[in-house]
Amino acid sequence: MSAMLRLVGWLLAVALVALPVVAVLNGWIGAGHWPLTRLRASGEFERVDAAALRETLLPYARSGFFAVDLAAAQAAVSTLPWVETAEVRKRWPDVLEVRVVEHRPFAHWGRDRLLSEHGRLFAAKGASVPGNLPQFDGPDARVGEVVALYNESRALLAPVGIDVRAVELDPRGSWSLRLDNGAQVVVGRSEARARLARFVRLMPQLLGQQEQRLVRADLRYTNGFALSWTAAPAPATDKQVQGQS
Repeated sequence: MSAMLRLVGWLLAVALVALPVVAVLNGWIGAGHWPLTRLRASGEFERVDAAALRETLLPYARSGFFAVDLAAAQAAVSTLPWVETAEVRKRWPDVLEVRVVEHRPFAHWGRDRLLSEHGRLFAAKGASVPGNLPQFDGPDARVGEVVALYNESRALLAPVGIDVRAVELDPRGSWSLRLDNGAQVVVGRSEARARLARFVRLMPQLLGQQEQRLVRADLRYTNGFALSWTAAPAPATDKQVQGQS
């Protein structure tokens, strides 16, 4: 019987020691004694809403220094618009730190998303972004291929002074480009880079047309291209220029 009493007494003593520790770790009594009263944000970001960041972290800070769930707080911050990555830490005695890396837009994707410089798609509704971003579209799983063709086609066209403003990969796997002179280039599904290279070799001749302007080039032919033209705008005369001055 005495052995049983000693065991019960030992268990009771352990519980009396452990319960306060558990209470602190779970925020039952720690929030009042060790509150997190300061938020420190770092990182180069312009579009992340500071108020939204503070409101997101406030519920976690209320748990206190010992009970704050840093992983959950970090996951919550990561869901905010324009946040690419987030890291949340605590500093004794009362600081909750968050480091944010913001998405840097590289291109528009589809109707309402952006593609970051690190190749991640994110929502862009209502976002203010640079006006010179190219327009991409295609299956989400083929982002890398779209970016690769964009870079390769720009390199091919740069010697003739043409830039690429849009790249689209449709659901059937067919490529098309829009150039900065307004022309659309339908590349097709196969041998996209080889077709573009052949087309670029003819670009000096096509650009030399004074009376006509290229509006569409279909490269899906084995031995040539189908080209559509429109009348080139008439150059301004001296009289017109003087009248506008």
